[in-house]
Amino acid sequence: MSISVAPAAPQAGTRPPTIASVPSGHVYVRHLAPEPGLAAAGAHRLPDPPPRVADPEPGQWWPPAMLDPAWVRAHDFDLMHLHFGFDALDPRDLAALVDAVHETGRGFVQTVHDLRNPHHVDRRLHDEQLDALVPRADALLTLTPGAADEIRRRWGREATVVPHPHVVDLRTMAVAADCRARRRTGAFRVGLHVKSLRAGMAPMRLLPTLADTVADLPDAVLQVNAHRDVMEGGAREDVALRGWLRSAAAEGRIDLRVHDFLPDKELWDYLGSLDLSVLPYRFGTHSGWLEACRDLGTTVLAPTCGYFAEQGPVLSYEHDEDHIDLGSLDAAVRRAHAERPRWGAGIDERRAQRRQVAAAHERVYAEVLGTVGR
Repeated sequence: MSISVAPAAPQAGTRPPTIASVPSGHVYVRHLAPEPGLAAAGAHRLPDPPPRVADPEPGQWWPPAMLDPAWVRAHDFDLMHLHFGFDALDPRDLAALVDAVHETGRGFVQTVHDLRNPHHVDRRLHDEQLDALVPRADALLTLTPGAADEIRRRWGREATVVPHPHVVDLRTMAVAADCRARRRTGAFRVGLHVKSLRAGMAPMRLLPTLADTVADLPDAVLQVNAHRDVMEGGAREDVALRGWLRSAAAEGRIDLRVHDFLPDKELWDYLGSLDLSVLPYRFGTHSGWLEACRDLGTTVLAPTCGYFAEQGPVLSYEHDEDHIDLGSLDAAVRRAHAERPRWGAGIDERRAQRRQVAAAHERVYAEVLGTVGR
């Protein structure tokens, strides 16, 4: 099922529905709403309650307090919309959550972002979580036709396909586009961001070939960014990766940058400085990183696992949980260097897409609320 541009017409005297979005403050969820000042306000989303931890950091929403049947029964809303945050919950608790939503006369909607959790080495828990959620949901959404097909095969359910909205704010997109247009010289910069080594990442499968390929290209640089918890004895320390990166940096084969988690502005500056961002994923489904690159005009080289290539124009190389084709990696990097594709998403495109995305959500909410009542 594809997105619909026009939302369901509101009935006279009705109020916008109140949505318990899980979470509410995530950039993806914020950009499901109409763009401020350009359209009438849509559904009202409750703010994220303080998480169920002793000393939450400012702005922290994890773990979501809304995913508690007691919270559901104690608060007023019309519909719950689940996106993220259920990674660690027992499937029986998720079933109890949806049951509590229904027992109190509310609707339950889920956007299936991940069909294979990028944080879980073993897929069984996430599969069981989806088995508890997907059949019970009143409506399902997902981001790509391939994901919708998989949902249909696995659960016999139809999911409305709504594309991922922009990640980077539109003003920053405009500045980045201007900077890229003015950048006439400089090396062709390939970026591989190992971050904090999610379970779905396999950077050491790529790095030797990637470094050799980039070294063979004229005026090209491979930049590798790593978080300190990978490189300096932190929770995600990887001794083999650290050793290879330090050695390659000492030999001048890579430009190594070690830092903590980047705030948004620094992250956007970094992504905007790249000509090609290589995603080292061996499994996954969709990618917000990919969308941020597109917002900033940076070409993406994505693996063939998951449905990354259905999100927007990307270069691809063969990589999944059991296999990598290093020849396809080499060829794709060389193509990017030779052709310098510009496959970013422009501001006008993102603005129109956001209107469509907001309208599609309003329609889904209206359909669910028309079924369960308010």
